[in-house]
Amino acid sequence: MDVSMFDFDLPEELIAQKPNPERSASRLMVLHRDTGEVEHKRFPDLLDYLQPGDVLVLNDTRVRPSRLIGVKEETGAKIELLLLKPLGNDRWEALVKPAKRVKQGTVITFGDGRLTAVCEGESEVAGGRLFRLQYDSDDVESLLEELGQMPLPPYIREQLDDPERYQTVFSRVVGSAAAPTAGLHFTPALLERIEEKGVHIAYITLHVGLGTFRPVTAEKVEDHQMHAEYYEVSEETAEIIRRARAEGGRIFAVGTTTVRTLETVASRFGEIRATSGWTDIFIYPGFRFRAVDAMVTNFHLPKSTLIMLVSAFASREQVLAAYREAVRERYRFFSFGDAMLIV
Repeated sequence: MDVSMFDFDLPEELIAQKPNPERSASRLMVLHRDTGEVEHKRFPDLLDYLQPGDVLVLNDTRVRPSRLIGVKEETGAKIELLLLKPLGNDRWEALVKPAKRVKQGTVITFGDGRLTAVCEGESEVAGGRLFRLQYDSDDVESLLEELGQMPLPPYIREQLDDPERYQTVFSRVVGSAAAPTAGLHFTPALLERIEEKGVHIAYITLHVGLGTFRPVTAEKVEDHQMHAEYYEVSEETAEIIRRARAEGGRIFAVGTTTVRTLETVASRFGEIRATSGWTDIFIYPGFRFRAVDAMVTNFHLPKSTLIMLVSAFASREQVLAAYREAVRERYRFFSFGDAMLIV
């Protein structure tokens, strides 16, 4: 299957650069898989498609402020690090810019020396390096809160006035290199209304990693390799989903990260169980879904693994037709853009 089959034309001005002033003020396109029909709604209208006994599953990961701007100790040259994941014993995998200036033994300092990163070599990914961090604090996470910036995607050219707008209101477990952006549309008030309708709300954790920043460079979809990401499903969440399934409730997954987590677990066990681990599941057309009945998602990049996943849940033809309509109707795209519900 050619990657070019998932391309589409997107005017640059439709790429949202700032979040809406109100989280739930975004638009909601509803795509019906059985007919291909498209409806144009507002995000709070999601409530109309949920029924008592359904489960809304959210990813409660919290974005680490992992973008660090420092200087090369030897030359004073500016170096940017994007911490991707901890490897234990203060060792981290990170993306580096410019990578060619950082070799084994390179020392980079941040915050007037409060944090130091010593390069231990290259990682398995292009532009990636392995570092050992040294710092003057008992807790590296609190130091990153002071020194780090939000790791916004490259198509967003400005830093946020309020970094919390790149966090979901239910974010809890620090560890992501990017936000699970479908969850950004929810407010506490909307979640309360959903629960009042008799819908169960459950949480999984998947820490978004390198795959978010890596385009598909292979010509064939099947040749692309996903980067593994860590996930957790609690016993409480597993029980909520199993009970709802037994009683005829539907599972609404918020975001591709939630879809990937639930489908990883269902593929492994045949049902949703409490578990944790690493997943590099790659979902594209032909995949058999076992866990998810409906999906809330944003509008994704052309030729990305995310649009491939969405095209597996609906069909490629339906999704690309919906995207063409979204362009005509001037929907906002990508992380701070509008949303789509696929039922």
